[in-house]
Parts: sequence; structure tokens; C-alpha cells
Amino acid sequence: MRKFNWPLLALAVGAFGIGVTEFSPMGMLPVIAEGVGVSIPSAGMLVSAYAIGVMVGAPVMTLIFARFGKRTALMALMAIFTLGNLLSALSPDYWTLLASRVVTSLNHGAFFGLGSVVAASLVPKDRQASAVATMFMGLTLANVGGVPLATWIGQSLGWREAFGGTALLGLLTMAALWLALPVGAAGQRPAVRQELRVLTRPDVLIALLTTVLGASAMFALYTYVSPVLTTLAGASDGFVTLALVLIGLGFTFGNWLGGRVADWSLDGATAIFLGALAAIMLVAPLTLGSQIGAAITLFLWGAAAFAIVPPVQMRVMQAAAGAPGLASSVNIGAFNLGNAIGAALGGAVIAADLGYAAVPVVGGLTAATGLALVWLGRRQTALACEA
Repeated sequence: MRKFNWPLLALAVGAFGIGVTEFSPMGMLPVIAEGVGVSIPSAGMLVSAYAIGVMVGAPVMTLIFARFGKRTALMALMAIFTLGNLLSALSPDYWTLLASRVVTSLNHGAFFGLGSVVAASLVPKDRQASAVATMFMGLTLANVGGVPLATWIGQSLGWREAFGGTALLGLLTMAALWLALPVGAAGQRPAVRQELRVLTRPDVLIALLTTVLGASAMFALYTYVSPVLTTLAGASDGFVTLALVLIGLGFTFGNWLGGRVADWSLDGATAIFLGALAAIMLVAPLTLGSQIGAAITLFLWGAAAFAIVPPVQMRVMQAAAGAPGLASSVNIGAFNLGNAIGAALGGAVIAADLGYAAVPVVGGLTAATGLALVWLGRRQTALACEA
């Protein structure tokens, strides 16, 4: 019998908290928009601001905390998470809330980046993708329980209370990390130029761009899932909450499946799930018109969307073997660059009066582009081997 891996559980708790703060604004978007007096597309920029903060903060925070021990660094990052959520809860207006979301986002990329390295170091090499998936399981479970609960709190009590409750998850994570992770030795000052050079290699850049496109496809729909369901399926607040639970279940199943398939083939898993995501999103306008169709579609969509995460994370870590910590963090930034692009694409479709049915279509086309990039990357690798 395998010994229970408490450090992985502590990392998953942190991922759960980050998942709640990252994804809960999607379900609360109309409430937040009304609360701070802006339009829904403007409120959607809160998602983009968070994503851009992750993208910028991931390499910077990773390099800053690289000299500390892993436990100290991860706990400090969750302290930033806690502060940002408290500031969000107390924000008096839209612009203050926007700035608070950026503060919250600064921990995200470095936490997942350093956490991925720690998770992979805890298991044999042939189970590393599954270990990374276990950490990300906290992120998916947040969408099963945490995000729907935060959405309900936001709709019933207020969005400020939802952010305040999320801050408590930061304190819980800090305690879990302190108890589960060993103190460890202090890190070394990173060779910044050498590690940055690793990130400029073509195979690393292709892997990062694939991550951007996969995340863009996902967030083109996820950012606006509440108004999409209200408009196309006539969904009530209760059904929106149920839909978020189904999406979270899909995320959880997809994350597990993606880790298993990625242990077999990283490129194969990425191609399979990007193709499935593209197909599901392109037919979504036909299936989201009824609540039954929406429920089935969103579960399958969530599974395909999150099955991409373990393989693309491991692809970048393997391609950038000379700088795995920085590359892993930058890849989380790439996820969130994709989140920002996806939110902007969905918002542009809505602002152009193309209708909410066009939102998943633009995401499907983005996923298809990512699939083509995977094929191109494999083609270039094959040609390099032949040469």
C-alpha cells in the first residue's frame, strides 16, 4: 500500500484556494457588474486583469522567491493571495477592485510553477504527470464545490462576502503547507540570463504557445458562461450554479484523464484533447439551447478543457529541462495570457453584437489552431531528428 502523500495534499489545498479566486468571478459577473456600476464586458476585464497579473508575476515572483526554501516561498505566495482577496472584499469601486485582482494574481503562477516542481519530485519519473495532475486536482475540485459556493454567496449575500471567504482559504493553505512540507534548504540565486535563454528555444516557445491557445479557447466561453446560459438556455441563478458544479466535475475528470494519458504520450494527449475541445465548442451553439443539452455539453467541455492541463505543463517542463522551475511558472503565465485573450475574444464577440451563440465558436476555432500547432511542433521535431 502506498503511503499517503501529505505534501501533495497541501499543494492541492493551495490549488483549491487559487481556483476559487480565479474562477468565481465568472459566475458572479452580473452581480459584480451591477455592484460596481459597469457593463458585463467591462466586468469581464477583471478576469483579463487577473490573467495579465499572473502572466507578469509568474517569472518575477519565481525569481524573487527562488532563493528561499520551497515551503517558505509557497507560504509567502499564499500570504499575497490572502491579502489580495481581502483588498478585493474591501474595494469601494471598479478600479480599486481591478487593482486588487492584480495583487491577488501575483502569487498564482509562481505557486503552481514551484508546486509543479515539488509535486514531480515526490514520485518516480513515470508518474510525474499524474503527480502534477494531483496538485491541479485542487483547482478542479474548486470548480465542483468552491466556485459554486462562492457564486451562491455572491448572489445571495454579496460578492464582497465571497472574496472575504476566499481569503480564509489562504490562511488554511498556509497552515497546511507549514505542517506538510519539510523546511528544506534555502534555494540558490538563479542564473537569470541562462534560464531566460532556455525559454527562447523553439521547442519551448511552441509548447508555451500551445498552452496559450488551449487556455484562450477555454476562457472564451468560461468567462461569459453565466450570461451565455441565461441567454441561450433561459437559465435561472440556480441552474447557473448547477452548471458550474457540472463544469467542475468535468474539470476533475478531465484532469485525472489528462494526467493518465500524458504519462503515455505528452504530444498525443495534447492533440487528442485539443481536438475534442474544438469539436465540442463548435457544436455548442446547437446544444446549449436546452438545459439538458447545456448540462451534458458543459460537463464534456470541462473534461476536454482541463485534460489539456497536465500534458502541456509537463511538455514545457521537459522542453525547458535547464530551467524547470522558471519554465513551469512561465507556463502558468501562458495559461493566464490565454485566459486574458479568451476573455477578450468572448467580450469582443458580445460587443460586436454577434450574439452569445458565437462565443463558443470563437473558442472552438482557437482550439483548432492549437491542434495545428501541436502537429507543426511534432513535424519540426521529426525533421530535426532526420537531419
